Amino acid sequence: MSKQPELILSAHDLNQIEALIEKSNLAEKLVAELETELARATVVKHHDVPKDRVAMGSQVTFRIDDAEKEFTKTLCFPDELKEHEDGISIFAPIGSALIGLAVGQVITWPGTRGEQRVKIIGVKPKVTENGVG
Repeated sequence: MSKQPELILSAHDLNQIEALIEKSNLAEKLVAELETELARATVVKHHDVPKDRVAMGSQVTFRIDDAEKEFTKTLCFPDELKEHEDGISIFAPIGSALIGLAVGQVITWPGTRGEQRVKIIGVKPKVTENGVG
């Protein structure tokens, strides 16, 4: 893989993802790829994550070069998929690629049909009962 873009994650998201990895029975390859990404991320407090970064619960618009198509998905945990019509799991190959990226960044990521280039087009932060984030 070529040099990958800088990632920024909240400590909260990181802790939740790692806890789920420990309890999961995911394929070793997917776990290894996700853990490599998590290990290289800059970890900050939740309120310090820039608004243009993909975090858990963000609605992200991205382009996959091979598909020549844009997609808009909400990055979520597997048990939240039914809550989002456009949900994509953090444990899906593309879901793992999205976490921590900023608008305009491109990442090369192993997909089901080989390596794919994924570009972040837009990010809408998660909206909570208390507002954004």
